[in-house]
Amino acid sequence: MSPTPARQRPVIEVDVVMRREPVQGAMARWQPWRWVLADVMLHAAPDEAALLEPDEAHAPQAVEPIAAGSAAEGSEHWLHPRFRVELFRDDAEGYMLNLQSPSPCFWVMWRTDGEAAADGEPMAVPLIVTLSYHDAGRWLDAQERVDQVPAPPEVVDWLRAFVDVSYVPEPKKRKRPESFRPLTDRFGQPVRVSTDKRRGGPEGH
Repeated sequence: MSPTPARQRPVIEVDVVMRREPVQGAMARWQPWRWVLADVMLHAAPDEAALLEPDEAHAPQAVEPIAAGSAAEGSEHWLHPRFRVELFRDDAEGYMLNLQSPSPCFWVMWRTDGEAAADGEPMAVPLIVTLSYHDAGRWLDAQERVDQVPAPPEVVDWLRAFVDVSYVPEPKKRKRPESFRPLTDRFGQPVRVSTDKRRGGPEGH
């Protein structure tokens, strides 16, 4: 009898599009080009992605240049295919916080790689894609480059369905009664309270 396969985490696959665009103004003297996140596109929906083998190569592909006369004239677009975005039950709060934002989004952590150059210029290399607010916060705290783009409606609906069954709010801590708060003087020092009865009256009586 074959063992029962482990339950697979919800997963989708996405393609990341990075754009190299000319820098405008005085900054162009020192930096003629800059990379920005252009888009994150759904490559495989949940039912399809679960059947695909992970692709670790992520070999970039040049895509058609922007038509002349547009706002992004002179830019180049590079597509980085097949990034897996998995959902983890222990990060349900991070997904919930994303859904509560005005525009739920994908976050992409990326770096520049001189060895993967385009026309002699370092290329932007996406590393991880997430839907977790907590993931993005940790990357930013580590001084990583993180950009975001809105997630399409079908991805938002998929994420919300997962959060609805996975997110359990932490129980509120019971507030400690005021009578249990330690007594302090005006300098913040602990106050000792004696319960001993005072014996005798004032001296001289």
